[in-house]
Amino acid sequence: MPRILAIVNQKGGVGKTTTAVNMATALAAIGKKVLLIDLDPQGNASTGLGIDPSQRITTSYHVLIDSYKASDTAIKTSIPNLSIVPSNIDLSGAEIELVNLARREYRLAEALQSDTLLYDYVMIDCPPSLGLVTINALTASDSVLIPLQCEFYALEGLSHLLKTVKLIQNGLNPKLSIHGVVLTMYDKRNKLTEYVEKDVRGFLGSDVYQTVIPRNIRISEAPSYGKPALIYDLNCSGSQAYLKLAKELIAREKRFMKAAA
Repeated sequence: MPRILAIVNQKGGVGKTTTAVNMATALAAIGKKVLLIDLDPQGNASTGLGIDPSQRITTSYHVLIDSYKASDTAIKTSIPNLSIVPSNIDLSGAEIELVNLARREYRLAEALQSDTLLYDYVMIDCPPSLGLVTINALTASDSVLIPLQCEFYALEGLSHLLKTVKLIQNGLNPKLSIHGVVLTMYDKRNKLTEYVEKDVRGFLGSDVYQTVIPRNIRISEAPSYGKPALIYDLNCSGSQAYLKLAKELIAREKRFMKAAA
C-alpha cells in the first residue's frame, strides 16, 4: 500500500488545495508515483491540474458513496507520475448521504484497502470542514499535513483541528500521525507573521516544518491556467518553497518509516 497523507484544515483560504496540488506535483517530479484525491465539492484541485468538468464522469463522490475503486476513477494528468480522482458539486451531498450508510466513517479507507494502488503516495485534498467527508479522509490516512495561514486566529483553529485528530486516533484510526504543520502565506515584512510563527513553533515544536510558503502572486495565478505553480513558474519563490517542502517531507518520511520498522 502507498503512504496516504491527508491535507487538512477546517478553514478555507489557507492554501490547502494549493499545497495539495504543488506537493503532489513536486513528489511526482522526483519520480514518485502519486495519486491526488480531490475531496472538496468545489473541485479546485481538479481544476488546478487542468481537469475539465466534462472529464469528471466518475469522481470521489462515487468512491465514497458507491464504493467505486479509486484506481477506476483516477485520471492521468499532464504531469508524468501524477493522477487524480477528481471532484465536482455532486460531492456536496455526500455529508448527508453518508449519515445513513453502514460504517460511514470508513468508506474511503475500505475503498482504498480493497484496491490495488500502484502509487508511492496518495494525497487527499480535504474540504474546509470537519464533517464526515474529512473524517473519512483522516480515517483512511497514515498522516496529516496541516497548512496554516499566518493570521491572528491561527492557533485557535489549529487547536480545534488537533482535538479532532486526537479523537480519530483514539477511536477510528490509531495509526494516524501528524506529519507536520506548514506555515502558508508567509510575509516576513509583516510583524503578525513573525508573532504567529513564534507562537506556532512554541506550541508544536518540531511538528512545524522549517520550510514556509511565502505570499506569491504566481502561486495565485497558476490555477487559472489549470497548472500547478511548479509548472506555471518553476523559478518563482512559491514554487521553490514547495520544492524545498517536498524535500523536507521526504526526509521526515524516512524517519516515519524507520520508527514503524
